[in-house]
Amino acid sequence: MKLLLDRISLAFIAITSAYVGVFAYFAPKTWYDTFPGLGLRWLPQLGPYNEHFAKDVGAAYLAFTALSLMALAHAKKPGVVPLAGAALLVFNTLHFLYHLTMLHLYQPLDQALNVVLLSLLVVTSIVLVIPGRAAVTNRSATSST
Repeated sequence: MKLLLDRISLAFIAITSAYVGVFAYFAPKTWYDTFPGLGLRWLPQLGPYNEHFAKDVGAAYLAFTALSLMALAHAKKPGVVPLAGAALLVFNTLHFLYHLTMLHLYQPLDQALNVVLLSLLVVTSIVLVIPGRAAVTNRSATSST
């Protein structure tokens, strides 16, 4: 069950990271003007457009995509998923906390969507760092000998 949850979490993070990464890196001005899409605009409220910053965001999200896909491909190897999860948890938590301080800039629907979507990324990252039953059993066995 844990392996399935890890794979779902990694796939979700990979897909969302690829969306942001490709969009921000390859079309930074359009990303800034229209992100997240569907008629919503979340970036202009946060400050003026900066191509360097937008491309750096895109590059970081593409790195998260690569990290998530590599962890997904090697999910059965000990330590791979928790290591990827730890890196993703640091980013997703800090990103979420920053956006909590910016909610006053948005309308209620945008506020709710920011909180729900960004907290979902934190939760999926937490799933990745929680050890599975086999890891807990193995740790207990080795520490008692």
